[in-house]
Amino acid sequence: MNPIDYSQQSEDYQRIERAIRFIGDNFKSRPTLDQIAAHVNLSKFHFDRLFKRWAGISPIQFLGYLTLDYTKKN
Repeated sequence: MNPIDYSQQSEDYQRIERAIRFIGDNFKSRPTLDQIAAHVNLSKFHFDRLFKRWAGISPIQFLGYLTLDYTKKN
């Protein structure tokens, strides 16, 4: 079994938190996966995998949910 790298987990959590905040603040402009990944300094491929692992859905699905929720309320 591999030892748990808590510092890496903490860094990953902080990146996902920043990404979620970025998506929430910018969902109306429909940021691309590249733009979101660049915001947290990751490649889009690594970011997509990391986001799915932490959030359970892809960042683009999350963006879609925010957009849909906004349109329902307005």
